[in-house]
Amino acid sequence: MQSNSKERFRKKATVWWLLLLVHGDALRATPLAYLTAIQWKLRCKRLRARGQLAPLLSQSPRAYRLWMLQQDEPRKVDWSEADATPPIVALIDISMGESRLADTINSLSAQGVTALLIGTAALPTLFEAAARIDWDQNPWLMPIASGDIVDPGGIRAYRNIVGKTDLTDRVPKIIYADDDLLDWRGRRHTPHFKPDWNSELFCHFDYITGACILRASSQDLEALAGVSDWAQQLVSRIAGQVSPIHLSQMVHHRCARPMPRVPTTTAQSHDLPSVTVIIPTRNRANLLRTCLEGVAATHYPNMEIIIVDNASDDPQTLAYLEALDPAKYRVLCHPGVFNYSAINNRAASEARGDLLCLLNNDIEIIDPNWLATMAVQAQREDVGAVGAQLLYPDGRVQHAGVVIGVGNAAGHAHRFVYPDEDGYFFRHALPQFTAAVTAACLVVQRERFFAVGGLNERNFPVAFNDVDLCLRLNQRGWQSFYEPRATLIHHESVSRGLDQDPIGAARFAGELAALQRLWGTNSIIDPFHHPELSRASERFVVSI
Repeated sequence: MQSNSKERFRKKATVWWLLLLVHGDALRATPLAYLTAIQWKLRCKRLRARGQLAPLLSQSPRAYRLWMLQQDEPRKVDWSEADATPPIVALIDISMGESRLADTINSLSAQGVTALLIGTAALPTLFEAAARIDWDQNPWLMPIASGDIVDPGGIRAYRNIVGKTDLTDRVPKIIYADDDLLDWRGRRHTPHFKPDWNSELFCHFDYITGACILRASSQDLEALAGVSDWAQQLVSRIAGQVSPIHLSQMVHHRCARPMPRVPTTTAQSHDLPSVTVIIPTRNRANLLRTCLEGVAATHYPNMEIIIVDNASDDPQTLAYLEALDPAKYRVLCHPGVFNYSAINNRAASEARGDLLCLLNNDIEIIDPNWLATMAVQAQREDVGAVGAQLLYPDGRVQHAGVVIGVGNAAGHAHRFVYPDEDGYFFRHALPQFTAAVTAACLVVQRERFFAVGGLNERNFPVAFNDVDLCLRLNQRGWQSFYEPRATLIHHESVSRGLDQDPIGAARFAGELAALQRLWGTNSIIDPFHHPELSRASERFVVSI
């Protein structure tokens, strides 16, 4: 008992010492940003301070080690007495060599898992493996590479998930877990805290193969005999049958993992529906002119443009609006207090397009195919709102989808990452389903927009109206979609200001309260984020 107390004390002391070192690393790497965060913390601006500190601390080479020390030790299991059902059979791929094969086998056998080797002579080996498996026991298979290690307790965690799902209507065929990498000395690094199943993301990034268990048949194995990438082919085949389930636990320690495949071509279609582009504006004719010049240069066959003027009083802007060609642009006047939701709902009610494109007047268009690219995705049966990749004028990412729960509200994913950086496994560069997207540039089917009641004018006149819209569309089975192949520049909030006045601050506080009340964003975990990623940061960094 005394020994356990000493061990806990030593661990706690190590955690505190490592935490100091991580803070020291952040201070040395980015002193100004770090000291700014500390200043905010001292001024009781805790949320802002955490949002600034989280990505700074995560850059420390000690950050992941600190996270690991903060985790509970897995409970040891006596597998001679444990329930080993259903059986799990590991298929160890040794085609790339047998380095650390003994480590792999030991980590599996210690948890009651039988291992079969799949070698370079894949044709007979897969047939032999299929023949040696007792299919009557309805086993789970674990394709795994030589040298990879399954964390102690990982198999038990898988079996717990199997036991729970077997009691429901949703019986999975794949369960996948989180993974990290091993260096040549066996030290763990580069964790991948994965999203729940995201079929579109999986098309560009195989984040499942080598870190999962699955149910397959002998015919599935035999059909892949002779295929060099049989494990990936097997996972793709089974994933297309029933949506995989995510075990959000660090189970697999790997020597290597598949890399994302960033698409270089845009989604194409020769059958594009009509679209109405809605652009709210107030004064700032220079912004609107830049936006409309980009819209005019857009390659799209059937486009209606509605400009909604919210009480502009600048003579230059009024003259610019008056001079617009009425054959190309419809200008609607919307007087009164700025209410983004009401402005767009009014224009949408007069729109003739099959698709609606909500577009801020401070958007600068740099790619003539942006709208066609988004329209292709918006026509899909499973898609609701489609959002683009938006960049700040300095080239950094401003929007790459929206994460629910960040800051106990909602945040723009991967903000401030440069497009050519790795970021978080290139997620900012990959088409994928998201919880929401920003209405600064959003495309949605007009019929679906009105099916969920449009934008919420009462609760969200300015902020979070796009998040609320996306979440209501999601509820109907029309999931939000992030399309980075449509890239534009966003001069964020230039035309309206930043709501630093007391009235604006009070309004924002009311909208935030409504978001938390209606959608539970102060506690919800975004299915495309992760419980172990910081809720304080938009940068997808480990929570420490």
